[in-house]
Amino acid sequence: ACMHCSGAPCMAVCPVNCFYRTDEGVVLHDKDVCIGCGYCSYACPFGAPQFPAAGTFGVRGKMDKCTFCAGGPEANGSEAEFEKYGRNRLAEGKLPACAEMCSTKALLAGDGDMVADIFRNRVVQRGKGAEVWGWGTAYGSKQAGKAPEGVKS
Repeated sequence: ACMHCSGAPCMAVCPVNCFYRTDEGVVLHDKDVCIGCGYCSYACPFGAPQFPAAGTFGVRGKMDKCTFCAGGPEANGSEAEFEKYGRNRLAEGKLPACAEMCSTKALLAGDGDMVADIFRNRVVQRGKGAEVWGWGTAYGSKQAGKAPEGVKS
């Protein structure tokens, strides 16, 4: 799943700059600009950008990734955009569908700093987790790359 990283590696490696960040901090990509090279898929520590499974055999498509239910790049929310990106639940004041439906509340959505603090506290309570690959990319660190206090890195 896409973590909508603050220093998103997918954005850094895209040769056509199809990735962009919304005012809410959501990392999205423009499917009309994407050339399907796959660099973003290799750069992402979470494997979020993927080639769609459906399609013609042998024909390389465009990348697809979680939109955080934020729709697409068009401000007017046209029918064509809905077909490509889905519903803009954030504009409706709702959570992304995955976070709303998660019965264990393992998936959270909201302000990035607030969500990062919740996950940091979970790591401290459990005494493990900061060593997970991609932690620093997704959540950063208030102590310049160090694990939260009380956690071995």
